[in-house]
Amino acid sequence: MWSEKFFTNSYGIILSAIVCTALWGSAFPVIKLSYEALNIQQDETAQQVLFAGYRFFLSALLIFTFMILIRRKVSYKKGSFKPLLKISFFQTYFQYVLFYIGLSYSTGIQGAIIAGTTSFFQIIFAHFMYKNDKISMRKTVGLFVGFTGVILVNITQGTFEFQFGFGELCLSVAMISSAYGNILARNGAQTLNVMYLTASQMLIGGFGLLITGVVFAGFMPFQFTLYSFGLLLYLSFLSAAGFVIWNNVMKYNNVGQVSMYLFLIPVFGVLLSSILLDEVIHLFVLLGLSFVTSGIIIVNRKKSDKQVKIRSAS
Repeated sequence: MWSEKFFTNSYGIILSAIVCTALWGSAFPVIKLSYEALNIQQDETAQQVLFAGYRFFLSALLIFTFMILIRRKVSYKKGSFKPLLKISFFQTYFQYVLFYIGLSYSTGIQGAIIAGTTSFFQIIFAHFMYKNDKISMRKTVGLFVGFTGVILVNITQGTFEFQFGFGELCLSVAMISSAYGNILARNGAQTLNVMYLTASQMLIGGFGLLITGVVFAGFMPFQFTLYSFGLLLYLSFLSAAGFVIWNNVMKYNNVGQVSMYLFLIPVFGVLLSSILLDEVIHLFVLLGLSFVTSGIIIVNRKKSDKQVKIRSAS
C-alpha cells in the first residue's frame, strides 16, 4: 500500500513531521492576524470563543468530508457519545476557550513556546494514569529544563523581570487541558476509529464553542472579507490536515522514532510569529525556546529497551 510505504520511509516521515509541525506552529500568528482582520478586541471574549467555534466546527466537517471521499464510515458508533463528550470538553472546548482568550493577551511567540509544555503535562498525567509510564530521572530532567524555558521566555528584556500575566496563565491551563484531553483521546482510540473520534469530538466541542459565542455575541457579529474568511479556512484546514497526516505517521511508526519532531512546533511558531507579526525575538526568547525544545527532546528521547508502538494519534 502506497501510504504505508511513504509513512515508513525515513524521508516520508521527516517531510510529514515538518509539514504537520509547520501547520500547527503557524496557528499562533494566524489567530492573531484573524483578530486584527475581524477587529476582535482583547476584551471581546465572546467573539474570540465564537471564532474558535467556527474553526473547529468547520474542521470537523472537513475531516468527515475526507472520510466520505475515502469511503470510511461516518455513522454514529453506539455507546461512543459519553467518551466523546468528555474528550471534546478537554481537547477542544475548554482548551480553546482558554487558548483563544490567552492569545489575545499574549504574543504569538509566547503562545508558541508555552504550547510546547503540552508534552510535559502529558508525561505528568501519564505518571498517575498508567502503571507502566512512570516519571523517570530522565523525564524529571526534561521537565525541569522545559519549564525553565517557559520562565526564561517570560522575562522582560532589559528589566530582567518575570512577566507572567493573565494571558500566559490562560495559555498554560489550556495546555494542561490539552494534555489531559490527549490522554483521554488515546484511551478512546483503543475502541474507536481515530479519524471518527477526532472529527466527532471536534464537532461536539466546536458546537459548544459556537453556542457559547452565539449566546453572548450573536451568530454573526463579524464582517468577513475574502482575506478574513481565508484565514478562518486556513485555520480549519490546518487542524484537519495536520491530524490526518500525523495520524498516519504515528500509525506506522514507533513513539521514539517520531515524537522528537514535536519540538519543531514552538520553533515554527516563534519564527512565523516574528515574520508575520513583526514580533521581536530577543535573547530570552531564544534561550527559552532552546530550553523548551531541549526538554521535549530529553523526555521523548528514544529508549534503548522495548518501545511501545502507537496505534493511534490523539
